[in-house]
Amino acid sequence: MTEQGLRAILSQNIRRFRGYRKLSQAEFAEKIDISIPFLSDIENGKKWVSPVTLVKIADALKIEVYELLKPETIIPDNAVNMLEKYTADIHKIFGENLINIQNKYIQQLTNKKNSKF
Repeated sequence: MTEQGLRAILSQNIRRFRGYRKLSQAEFAEKIDISIPFLSDIENGKKWVSPVTLVKIADALKIEVYELLKPETIIPDNAVNMLEKYTADIHKIFGENLINIQNKYIQQLTNKKNSKF
């Protein structure tokens, strides 16, 4: 992996986790004691961070540092929305048994997503 690739992963993950926490760039920058332009540069892959800042970012987002540096998880953010959207069609075609399985899966995804935050 290149440095540019790692910066892209870091920037994407910071934006994603900051979004989960519903923090603006200004709020988040203040929380981790950096300037808004510097945070913007980090989130756009233009700047790198020190280990100290990386730990501050992870702590503020209530995640582990490694989560900032790993590619996005297999479960896309919209998986629950997509499953909920097609519930009626699935019910018509496959009946109540599959709906129960689907509902359990949605609950597991929701629990997994919420357990990180």
